[in-house]
Amino acid sequence: MGVPIRLAGVIRESIVDGPGWRLVVFGQGCPHHCEGCQNPQTHDFDGGYISNTDNIIAAVKENPMLSGVTFSGGDPFVQAKEFAQLGREIHALGLNVVTFSGYTIEQLMAGMEKHEGWKDLLEQTDILIDGKFILAQKSLNVKFRGSKNQRIIDPKASMEQGKAVEIEL
Repeated sequence: MGVPIRLAGVIRESIVDGPGWRLVVFGQGCPHHCEGCQNPQTHDFDGGYISNTDNIIAAVKENPMLSGVTFSGGDPFVQAKEFAQLGREIHALGLNVVTFSGYTIEQLMAGMEKHEGWKDLLEQTDILIDGKFILAQKSLNVKFRGSKNQRIIDPKASMEQGKAVEIEL
């Protein structure tokens, strides 16, 4: 049975939010408030609408062309338990999960013990795009990212090694 989740929206097909054809889930609520954010409507923790993870899984099942699902926002880590549950269901379908976060992998690993769900969401994430969007470092030449400071991270390897493990896509 699915769990309630607060969303800003869903894009059913994207090729710019991770490798391959992706469904993108935009969580509602963000503590970062990055200058120049492309999704400022997602900042309000009380905005958006309540959906259910079952609705998202149903949408995923409608498209056999999907390579995976991307969690964006807002910041998915403000609803880490809900996104982790969704990640488990996506993995059960044989798809991968990309998660965008304004937190760095170092911040997420340091906060795993005090923030419920952070470790679980990292474990359900195959690729993490980490770091705040920095307008002064905006670039159209960095794959799947908005600014040069953001990294493409292997979260499982990072947790095993206790440091950021960057990957190329």
